[in-house]
Amino acid sequence: MRFGINSFLFVSPFTTQSTRLFSKFKKWGFDTVELPIEAPEHIDSLKVKAGLDRAGLACGSVCACMGPGRDFRGSAKDQREAMKYCKALIDHMVNLDCPSLIGPVYSVVGKADAVEPKDQKKEFALVVKNLKVLAKYAEDRGKVICVEPLNRFETDFLNTCEKGLRLIKAVGSPALKLHLDTFHMNIEEKNQAKAIRAAGKHLGHFHACGSDRGTPGNDHIEWKPIVAALKSVKYKGDVVIESFTTDVKVIARAAAIWRKMEPTREEIATKGLKFLKKVFK
Repeated sequence: MRFGINSFLFVSPFTTQSTRLFSKFKKWGFDTVELPIEAPEHIDSLKVKAGLDRAGLACGSVCACMGPGRDFRGSAKDQREAMKYCKALIDHMVNLDCPSLIGPVYSVVGKADAVEPKDQKKEFALVVKNLKVLAKYAEDRGKVICVEPLNRFETDFLNTCEKGLRLIKAVGSPALKLHLDTFHMNIEEKNQAKAIRAAGKHLGHFHACGSDRGTPGNDHIEWKPIVAALKSVKYKGDVVIESFTTDVKVIARAAAIWRKMEPTREEIATKGLKFLKKVFK
């Protein structure tokens, strides 16, 4: 099991020049970096890979940023744009030697409304149709897509592990797995450990975030049952800190971070990593 850090804690957008952060991440003790790529043209993935190699880090995952115009349940144009964008990310992953595309790889973030049951079925069918194509593209390149349930305020499409498993079953591809996040589960799941056990072999990626999206361990989440559940399902993937602060204004606004929750973002990274290493032993 490796411990990673999402670069959104320090920069948005991530560009080729952002590789200057890698030596700091390595010094703090991280094994991997999670890269949110907001637009494919923001990076030269071969140069980013060289930066990772110099720092002695791996790119554990690329995070899909499903912004406006990228929606697998949206208009025909939005579906095409989402497919073009996600395929471009997978192409970058080949250069980065990165195994997983993670995040809400199904719909634009922030699309949250009361959808009639008949329309829910239509939207679900659209996402399944598109993910079958994208999963085949990933599988042919030896990559995996891990879809992430978000909380109800960020999407109305996929909120729970249970629905995520339904989506995986409907797509029916070995290249599609589940991505769980303690922040979102803290809102949507009755029991986080139970959800992890339900995910079982389908769990492909994991975010360890404080209940307030701050430092893991400096919150009210019961971490010991979560760790026990991850071990019980023999989870071997990355455990990544994905926390946000007011320092990165674009992300703070998108994630509704209106106040300083921790003294510094460096403290979120270093104290969070120290806690995770301790609790995972």
